[in-house]
Amino acid sequence: MKHLKKIKISLFENYLYAPNFAAKSTLFSARASIDVFKRSLLVFSLLTTFVIQSQTVTLSGKVIANDDVEGIHIINKTASKYTTTGEKGEFEIPATLNDTIIVSGVKYLREEIVISQNHINSKLLEVNLTENVNELNEVVVGKILSGDLTSDIKNSGVERDINFYDVGIPGYTGKPKTQSERRLYEAQTGSGLIPLNPILNWISGRTKRLKHLIELERQDVQMNRAISEFSEMLFEIDDLDEAQRMEFFYFSSEDPEFMQIAKEKNDIKLLEFLQIKLKAYKANVNSSQD
Repeated sequence: MKHLKKIKISLFENYLYAPNFAAKSTLFSARASIDVFKRSLLVFSLLTTFVIQSQTVTLSGKVIANDDVEGIHIINKTASKYTTTGEKGEFEIPATLNDTIIVSGVKYLREEIVISQNHINSKLLEVNLTENVNELNEVVVGKILSGDLTSDIKNSGVERDINFYDVGIPGYTGKPKTQSERRLYEAQTGSGLIPLNPILNWISGRTKRLKHLIELERQDVQMNRAISEFSEMLFEIDDLDEAQRMEFFYFSSEDPEFMQIAKEKNDIKLLEFLQIKLKAYKANVNSSQD
């Protein structure tokens, strides 16, 4: 730039003492060309800076801790991206310069990292987590347990209840049924050559109503699990007013895809689904207010 300034001054001096109009015109054009070149250089410099700052790279990261490092949540708060660590604490997440990365695990103190140019250049991110320890004074109440369940039950002095195995009769050992599931079972079973109970309940629509009720109960169970496990992460990325959050989860659970994903037990897929539904819910709220 300094050299360009000297050239401009020299051209200006020559312009003043030019012998004729043609010479002055040539010098004026040369000076204008330098001005255009300077502006182009400035624009190029700004564009280069912008491209560098907006460059997205995939960071290869590793979480280091004294205990289990699998399943640690890695959240790019700025870009609304999410992943979890593998068995050895490894992960990959896209990021740009100055993005905020949140690293969170149940047993560890939360960490926030702002992505620097060094991270972008190296494409590496190493995070050391500190264990979240709540120290309690040692308290011994009653007998000391060994950790062997059979031995501890015998030494505890507690007598177990008599069950159907003790008296030699068959019994149900599966998952206890809910009230609605027991009612459905009763509605679909009967005795006799031609059981009338299932037929009458089918004709009256009672069986259909009970099945629908069971589906709603299962939907509520999955919705409450989503609220418990994903609220903090979801609203950390994309905030929503406290008064609207329950309505949002009902809105999401009414989508048939919600139960399909919930049954897969894929947390990442469910979180991504909730992020999409959150944007749709906000759009609906905004359109209703306009």
